[in-house]
Amino acid sequence: MRALSLIVVVLWHWCFTILQWSPGGPQPTSPLGFTSGLWVFTWLLQVLPLFFYVGGHVHLLSWERACARGVGIGAFVWKRLRALAIPGLSLALTWAVLGAIVGRAFDLSWMGQVVILIISPLWFLAVYLVLIALLPISLYLHRKYDVLVLIWLGGAALAVDVLRFRYGIDWVSWLNMVLVWGLAHQAGFFYERIVRLPRRFDVAILTTGLFALLGLVFSGLYPGSMVGVPGELSNMAPPTFVIVALLVFQMGVVEVFRPVMEHRLQRPLWHRVNETINRFALPLFLFHTTGMAIARGLGWWVFGEDLNDHVPPDLQWWLTRPLAIVAPLLCTLPVIALFGRRWRRRPISR
Repeated sequence: MRALSLIVVVLWHWCFTILQWSPGGPQPTSPLGFTSGLWVFTWLLQVLPLFFYVGGHVHLLSWERACARGVGIGAFVWKRLRALAIPGLSLALTWAVLGAIVGRAFDLSWMGQVVILIISPLWFLAVYLVLIALLPISLYLHRKYDVLVLIWLGGAALAVDVLRFRYGIDWVSWLNMVLVWGLAHQAGFFYERIVRLPRRFDVAILTTGLFALLGLVFSGLYPGSMVGVPGELSNMAPPTFVIVALLVFQMGVVEVFRPVMEHRLQRPLWHRVNETINRFALPLFLFHTTGMAIARGLGWWVFGEDLNDHVPPDLQWWLTRPLAIVAPLLCTLPVIALFGRRWRRRPISR
């Protein structure tokens, strides 16, 4: 799930980021703003709920192993925080310094906007670090109150939306950055219990999430897209209660397809691919936008390509989406080789 989610995020950024240059710098958008009906695909392609879900499961397993070795919760949390904070902060600081130098040297007033776009995916790491810091509390609540914690977090997220949309208290919406993603992370604690449920419960979870999504979206209160679309209310920034329904739906999808994927992963080729992606998950996530920026810059400098993408996307743009992967991939791999080897994971044990 982690490998698949990572690939979806990376390919989405490489293939479907549309840049329009203004005097203030590049402004990103996506084909969702120009092609009606595509938003329904985001119900599967917006995979951040799965990222946090997997993270919760992994943290619970890691803590149980650390606890068996006699490691304290403080030392465990601190080690996890350092493992993510150091590479993330290093990348942000490097680009901030590089952007300041290049912007001043060549009088590029828009260089700051470029830097923001490159490091913007780090918001995910920032939220993840908060959830790791709160791990002692979430583990305590899980042991003491079990599934009630999920209900309380979901209810609190819904209450935040009521305050936001009914009473116009906008600042309270940012609480959902912790409540919604915290719920997804907490749900990962129940993964093994969900796996042991009879198969009919897998379909029940999927359809519950699907019906909740249909009801919330077609109520007219929330947009249908699970990613931001310019000019529309976003379900992601900050997250709304719709993301809770999306999480339940995706948990059901995972369980319905889990037997098929487990069978596939028994094959040596699939196992090696999955292992490789997971080993380099962090550096790939950190550097994929750096590689994309290098590819865009080289295309403009060497080949004289127009930095503006096709707006609205035409047939040629859609047909060249598979090719849009090549240049960012070729530019990302050397960056990972130079800077990312120390942050790769150890091979997954059988």
